Amino acid sequence: MKSALKSGLLALAAAALPAVASAHPAIGEAAGFSHGFAHPMSGLDHILAMVMVGVFAFQLGGRARWLLPATFVLVMALGGALGVAGISIPFVELGIALSVVVLGAVVALNVKAPLAAAIGVVGLFAIFHGHAHGTEMPENAAGVAYAAGFMIATALLHVAGLALGYVIGRAGERQGVFVTRTAGGIAALAGVGILAGMI
Repeated sequence: MKSALKSGLLALAAAALPAVASAHPAIGEAAGFSHGFAHPMSGLDHILAMVMVGVFAFQLGGRARWLLPATFVLVMALGGALGVAGISIPFVELGIALSVVVLGAVVALNVKAPLAAAIGVVGLFAIFHGHAHGTEMPENAAGVAYAAGFMIATALLHVAGLALGYVIGRAGERQGVFVTRTAGGIAALAGVGILAGMI
């Protein structure tokens, strides 16, 4: 079980590593991409929500393992476009904090939601995350490169969540479920803490 936890932590570290590498100043398209890539990695709320999407997808299995991450990335891009265009969405920060609580709780409770419902929940939260990315795009960043950056970073965090679920699952069915659900509970509690800080 210890080796499974170590492997899971390594998967998370590997997903976060490119953000460190892209933190150097750049210009033009490179600046847009590096800023976009770094943005999802810059906040605990974004990281936890996106990793939990991957773990949730792993728990559901089957087509959910690619449909949930794909839905999140595509709907997030739409939310980002709304943010860049200056179209307001109410309660964005609240929606992001709630995404951590809800997705963490879903993983902790091992909810076996119907695929359509899971896609709906993931898509709803993706709008808030995308809008935050879009509104915080630096003025000198290239829009398409910036969007590509935050979409790729998000996809990597989803992959980290899928890998985490897989690696923990290899620890044995009983222990794996316990560790996965504990990770979801910790994420949900962190989300509650983020929410409390907003009140």
